[in-house]
Amino acid sequence: MTTQTLDCKGLKCPHPVLQVRLTATRLKAGDLIEVVADCSTFEKDLRDYCAQAKRTLLWIRQEGTAQRAQVKL
Repeated sequence: MTTQTLDCKGLKCPHPVLQVRLTATRLKAGDLIEVVADCSTFEKDLRDYCAQAKRTLLWIRQEGTAQRAQVKL
């Protein structure tokens, strides 16, 4: 199992989730993506992506002005 970390701070919608989607194409089932973003719509966008792509959003938490989330492929 691999964990890929993405720093998407400073990127605006929809770029953080597009980075997650692109990274997911290079990883295998069971791998993890941990992403940090400060986009105001990040949580909603990531939840929508996970539902649509059948990915598992393990957790999302606030870290200062950003949010950190972990997605299982």
